Amino acid sequence: MAAPKQKSTEHSIQPMVEGVLRPRPIGDQLFAPEQGGTPAVEKIDTTTIGKRAPRYEMPIPLGWFCVAYSDELAPGQVVPLRYFGEDLVLFRTESKVAQVMDAHCPHLGAHLGYGGHINGETIACPFHGWRFNSGGECVEVPYASRKPAKVATGQCIYSYPTVERNHMIWAWYHPQRAAPSFEVEEVSETTDPNWTPYDRFEWSIRTVLQEAAENGVDTAHFVYVHSSAGIPKGVVTLDGPRRSTDVVSQNSPINEHGKRDLETLMPIRLLTKNCGPGQTMQWFYYNCETVMIGTVTPIDHEHIHLRFAFTQPKAQSSAEAVMAKGIIDNVVEQVGQDIPIWEHKKYQPKPALCDGDGPIAQYRKWFQQFYVS
Repeated sequence: MAAPKQKSTEHSIQPMVEGVLRPRPIGDQLFAPEQGGTPAVEKIDTTTIGKRAPRYEMPIPLGWFCVAYSDELAPGQVVPLRYFGEDLVLFRTESKVAQVMDAHCPHLGAHLGYGGHINGETIACPFHGWRFNSGGECVEVPYASRKPAKVATGQCIYSYPTVERNHMIWAWYHPQRAAPSFEVEEVSETTDPNWTPYDRFEWSIRTVLQEAAENGVDTAHFVYVHSSAGIPKGVVTLDGPRRSTDVVSQNSPINEHGKRDLETLMPIRLLTKNCGPGQTMQWFYYNCETVMIGTVTPIDHEHIHLRFAFTQPKAQSSAEAVMAKGIIDNVVEQVGQDIPIWEHKKYQPKPALCDGDGPIAQYRKWFQQFYVS
C-alpha cells in the first residue's frame, strides 16, 4: 500500500481514509497558516467517518491527544473537528490562544464550528450571536436584557484542557471530564532552531488506539511484516503514564543513496518514549540522526488519526540528509504494511503468547491505567 507522503516545503498531503487515498474537494482545506509561517497541510476530515457495527469493546482512553499542528490554526480561525466520538470546535482567539470545546451551542444547538466567528477572546454562535469565552462560559446574549439561568453563571459548554507543545495543539480527554493527571512531554529538538521543520505524514485507520500502539512491542512482527533481519531486543522502563524502550538491533543500514543496504548488518539503536496513550517520541541513531513525534488521536470507538512528524539536524551533510530521508521513507512504508492487518484483525483479549512475542502482556497491563470503568 502506498503511504501518503509530503515534504515540509510543499505540504500537499492527500488524506488516507481506511487505507484508500482520497483527494479532497477543491477549496476544502481546513487550515490556513499565518503569513510567513509554514504552508498548511490539507487535513484528514474526521467528520466524514461512517458508522459501523462496533468491532471493539474498548473504551476511548484518557490522555492528551493532538488535534492539529500549531501552524494550521491562525488567530481568529474556527475549525469543526470530530474526535473522541464527539463533535468539537477548535478556535484561536485574537490573542492567539488555542482552545477546543464541545461544538454545540446550549441555546438551540447550532454547531459553532460551522459559521462561528471570533470576537476578541470569544467565539460567537452563527445562529443567534451568543458569545462564549475559552472557558465555555456565556458572556453575552446580544439581544437579551439578561441571560437565561441555565447559562447565567459558570461553564455551559464543556471546554477541554488545551495546550500547545512541540508545535502541536493538544486536548485532554477524560470520559468523566476529570482534570489532567500528567503533562504533555516537551521534545527539545522540535523547538531548536538548529533542527529542520517537520516532515509530516498522516493516516485515518479503522482500528483502536491500543491495537495500533501495541504494534511497537510486538517485536516478532518486525521480521514477518517489515522484513527486519532479526527480532529486536530492548530494555523497557515504566514510570506511571510514561514508558520507554531502548532497543539495539542488527539491521540493514540506510546507505548514502537512501536505500537499505541488504548486504550489510550493523547495530542500530532506537529509543522510544511514550507519554500516555497519545504521544510517542522516537530517536533514531543510525549513521545519521532523526527524531519522530508520533501522535494517535481517537476519532471514535473504531477509528484513529495517526500523525508522524520528523525532524533532523540542519547541520547534517548531504549524504546524511539522504540517509535520514531513507529512514523516514522506511518508517512510512512500514505503516502502509501494518494498515491492512490493523483494519482486519480481531482483538484477542487472551492471546496465545510465546516467549518470542515481546512484552505484549506487560504493555497491556501498563495501558489499563488509561481506561476508566
